[in-house]
Amino acid sequence: MQRYSKRIVVVDDNEVIRMALRALLRQAGFNVVGEGRDGDMALDLAARLQPDLVCLDVMMPKRNGLEALDELRAKFPDIKVLMVTGQTDRDSVGEMVRKGAAGIVVKPFNAARIIELVERTLGLTATQ
Repeated sequence: MQRYSKRIVVVDDNEVIRMALRALLRQAGFNVVGEGRDGDMALDLAARLQPDLVCLDVMMPKRNGLEALDELRAKFPDIKVLMVTGQTDRDSVGEMVRKGAAGIVVKPFNAARIIELVERTLGLTATQ
């Protein structure tokens, strides 16, 4: 059952990760409106669907997540972006933050942590 009206797009080149994120978010009541598998699709989906949040993998073919993050922030400054990554070294995390990521979801991810991070990023509470 959808509890939240905020629109979310999930972008990851790994179909299993994409499906898991989509299922997790939908089960928690979020409105997942689109999915993509690379940075180019992230930009296309953002333009067409105008989501409130994009969950964006870092390592993808074509345009990677960091390149897509740069363009998303420049073209769609109101869209929040959560980076989904296995890279937790200081330099990588620092680069994501400098480029404007609203938060970082570390793989392998914890369901409760993702839900909490998405709610916080979107400014939601359980009653909204």
